[in-house]
Amino acid sequence: MQSLGYTSVPVLLKYLRYAEHLGLDCAPALAAAGISRQALADNGGRFPSELHETLLAELAERSADPLFGLHAARFVQPGSWSVLGYITMNCATLGEAMARIVPYEKLVGDMGTSRIENDGGQIRLSWNCRHRHGEVRRHMVENVLASWLLYARWIADLQRSPSEVWFEHAQPAGTTQADYQAVFGCPVRFEQRCSALLVPGEYLGVPLRQADANLLRTLEAHALALMAELDVDEPLPLRVKNVLRQSLRDGMPSKERVAEKFHLSLRTLQRRLQEAGTSYQQVLDELRRELAERYLLGSDLPIQEIAVYLGFSEPRSFHRSFKAWTGHTPGEFRERRRAPQETGLPALG
Repeated sequence: MQSLGYTSVPVLLKYLRYAEHLGLDCAPALAAAGISRQALADNGGRFPSELHETLLAELAERSADPLFGLHAARFVQPGSWSVLGYITMNCATLGEAMARIVPYEKLVGDMGTSRIENDGGQIRLSWNCRHRHGEVRRHMVENVLASWLLYARWIADLQRSPSEVWFEHAQPAGTTQADYQAVFGCPVRFEQRCSALLVPGEYLGVPLRQADANLLRTLEAHALALMAELDVDEPLPLRVKNVLRQSLRDGMPSKERVAEKFHLSLRTLQRRLQEAGTSYQQVLDELRRELAERYLLGSDLPIQEIAVYLGFSEPRSFHRSFKAWTGHTPGEFRERRRAPQETGLPALG
């Protein structure tokens, strides 16, 4: 069987803190998963995701709590997401913090992938879990979405709630809407097309209480270095994308310089990318689009500055490319974020 990937130590500690809060003896569950207490002392450590599954299944069963994953989210801390937790804490706004999740989530583990979409004034932050074990998957998904919300409330020092919460899975037997609303403070819908928090666009501008731009730059540089270590076994297009992400801080790198990072000639790099079904320009465009959407949604940087940072020679080129990618100009895309909510859903909190 192919491995699901890995999970960082801090992810598991949330579950163990909750189990201990319930008065459970965690030793049998740890033994069943083959995890030692000594290994958990290393916050930089990682475990195969199969062990994550086993530990969570054991703890949930022993707790007799059908919402073990959801309730364990109360024990989220900045370190629960490794360096990513500290990065988000030091952003200027909630939107900037949300925009850091997608590029850095692999530092936490590869249990799933996040996506941020703009939908007529609503921001949909979704998470697609890689795990397929039904009950374990449900606990993981509920934990991730609840952890996002509870952590956001803490770093913003506000008790706001989403407009709605969606889950792909059915509502568990023996639970009520009130059980979920006690955590999320809003309507929770099951058997939806994705698992997501739906957030009013104006929440993106909420300032965070511990913003520190200098520390943020240091943490992001550290995160990029860690990402490079994780990329060793990743497909070449993703590794090229991450090299470009790191290099953009110092200006648009040349193709030749990127090729040198992999100890390849430019021709060989281009051939291997073609073999992987893409090209250097496609990888660069994907990164530019990702970063452009991130800065347009999560910051008030002038569009001209965003264009320069992304390596466009003039704003006109950026406008033309962005419209080709999204069907909207950068200005239209940003205004859609700020537009009044059009779905008719209540903005609670």
